[in-house]
Amino acid sequence: MKIAIINGPNLNLLGKREPEVYGNQTFEDYFELLKNKFPQVNFIYYQSNIEGELIGKIQEFGYINDGIILNAGAYTHTSIGIGDAIKAITTPVIEVHISNTYARESFRHQSYISGNAKGVILGFGLKSYDLAIQSFL
Repeated sequence: MKIAIINGPNLNLLGKREPEVYGNQTFEDYFELLKNKFPQVNFIYYQSNIEGELIGKIQEFGYINDGIILNAGAYTHTSIGIGDAIKAITTPVIEVHISNTYARESFRHQSYISGNAKGVILGFGLKSYDLAIQSFL
């Protein structure tokens, strides 16, 4: 099974950024744990702070993988383009968020991704990614 994990803006700062919200672990360290925990999965990982690059990867990965786990960060709430890219591909997408976006600022309650995603997992910290992987297995 091939699963792509795509992370959006500021997720490269995990472990440094707002540890009370996002924890103290870097995503790179967590990604190594995921690869060990799910050895039957061939993972691809990509992170960018640039909306167009994320759309490009969604399009690239959207026909060659069994699933995509997408944490689009703040673009979740602003990017019609990312939502349209998900709608255009055949690979199912799980929208993931580390924090519970509904317990945060009201602008984070809107998602341009959810309506085109297979499902949404949020609020379980980095374990949200584990749950998304399990949904594909």
